[in-house]
Amino acid sequence: MNTRKAESADVALVLEGTFPYVSGGVSSWINQIIRAYPEIRFAIVFLGSRREDYQEFKYQLPDNVVHFEEHYLYANLNAHHQPAKRSGDREAFALIDQLIDALHQGPDSPQTMEVFRQVALQMRPGGRLQMEDFLYSQRAWEIICNVYRDHCSDPSFVDFFWTVRIMFQPLWLLARVATALIPVRVVHCASTGYAGFLGGLLEQTRGTPLVLSEHGIYTKERKIDLFKSEWIRDNRNIFQRDPTELSYFRQMWIHFFEWIGRYCYASANPIIALYEANRLRQVADGAAPERTFNIPNGIELARFAPLRAQRPATPPPVLCLIGRVVPIKDIKTFVRAMRRVANELPGAEGWIAGPADEDPAYAEECQSLVRSLGLEKNIRFLGFQKVEDLMPRIGLVVLSSISEALPLVLLEGYAAGVPAVSTDVGSCRQLVEGLDAADQALGPSGKIVPIADPQQLADAALSLLSDPAAWQAASNAAIARVERYYTDTMMFDRYRAVYEKAFLRARGAH
Repeated sequence: MNTRKAESADVALVLEGTFPYVSGGVSSWINQIIRAYPEIRFAIVFLGSRREDYQEFKYQLPDNVVHFEEHYLYANLNAHHQPAKRSGDREAFALIDQLIDALHQGPDSPQTMEVFRQVALQMRPGGRLQMEDFLYSQRAWEIICNVYRDHCSDPSFVDFFWTVRIMFQPLWLLARVATALIPVRVVHCASTGYAGFLGGLLEQTRGTPLVLSEHGIYTKERKIDLFKSEWIRDNRNIFQRDPTELSYFRQMWIHFFEWIGRYCYASANPIIALYEANRLRQVADGAAPERTFNIPNGIELARFAPLRAQRPATPPPVLCLIGRVVPIKDIKTFVRAMRRVANELPGAEGWIAGPADEDPAYAEECQSLVRSLGLEKNIRFLGFQKVEDLMPRIGLVVLSSISEALPLVLLEGYAAGVPAVSTDVGSCRQLVEGLDAADQALGPSGKIVPIADPQQLADAALSLLSDPAAWQAASNAAIARVERYYTDTMMFDRYRAVYEKAFLRARGAH
């Protein structure tokens, strides 16, 4: 257990399910940001699901992390005592009634956000809307029953009741965290969601400037998760279901994350995206356009450029997917593509370099698929690897993901001179083909293929690996693109300006 505690800090990083417990793109970026500013004293507020879902740190905390605290959203969902009878605060529940009515006016209603902010204030310790009243009062029970009767299309009241509890109960935990957090000059959230709710509450109650950086769009990624989640039940029978309609509980979760996302957007300034399509998505989801702008990821050229000299004269027939073995990375499409690649290039190998412990069931499915396709000699699951050890030994970096933002692994490959084959997600087309005319003039640094299309992924990889001139042209474009547009120095300079501006606002607020 980490015991770093301080009486104050400069920046509180509010992180949900990422650094320091989980490796990956967002966590690597957070590690970069902290280490780039040794003069800034950081506090980390880590939010997780349950304590047992996280093991040891995947990253060592830098020395300028002076304070660390962790909180688990679903740690205490059940009462360990017989609850006392409660009536609930009349004014607080009148506010809840107003919020329920306002939510039906649509997401763009300013009245709805104002009521939402009033409710958030009353969730704090000493406020009128206490968690025990939400859990155990007669009035809360009546509201839940009324909403179920009026709006729920799922026949299971029990599932509705527990969905409401699981969804909203963590907000009271976050209200306590906001009250108890040490003084900080700036809050920086790496997502909306529960982390963004905490950041918004700190801005609302303390006036602390809130910086929001979104790699992926949280509400979009949660929608993908919710569409695929098996734990969200649909109890309607075959005659009650409309196959074109999402189950009521999935809709509940989606609307919940949309609203707490809007709450965060209302408090954050600036709101930073990695690339233009995501910035426009933020605006569509409720962010004020004038508060939004882009800061793309950047990588340390000096770390990867020397690897170019270690490469063989011809590209190795090795396709490497660097990432977690989880459904959003669509490892199965990569495996299926490797069957076609191996048919054309029998000596080709597919390496999957990333941890497989996040979703063991999915990892086992991927390994079973390898066996069923007879690819045991062609595909290797390497686990976590140092990227520097991989780059001189591979011919292509491959991304088969169904969702990405601006993946660092492509930039790291580019800096080492390795072209990419990627699905058309996030900013990947921009990274491969270029953003504007000057960028596009550098030439393509690989190939873009549709999502979940093993044949096109395989054919794109083969077109580069079987044509040394095309591979070399893509490698040259990759090096030129990353050196011109995606260095960590550029990124650090822009975030330094963000922090300095926020510090000035913090000084003016006190």
